Amino acid sequence: KYIMKIEGNIVFTYNNADNSKLVFDSLEVDNEDYLESKLTGNSIEYKITSEKLGSFLATVDDLISSEIVVEKIVEKSK
Repeated sequence: KYIMKIEGNIVFTYNNADNSKLVFDSLEVDNEDYLESKLTGNSIEYKITSEKLGSFLATVDDLISSEIVVEKIVEKSK
């Protein structure tokens, strides 16, 4: 039996470490058990792994959509 494994990395980089920490903390609750995340300075790296293309794409889409919402909230709160 053949098992497909799809992996991808997404890195979001922010103006400063405070903004990256805020976004990281905001998204971490939703992302537990779905992907690996690592906060380093002003960047957040996400590693997505899936055996199904549909699940992989849905996870990527959810991550990007959620990040956009949080980023807009951070910008408006300045």
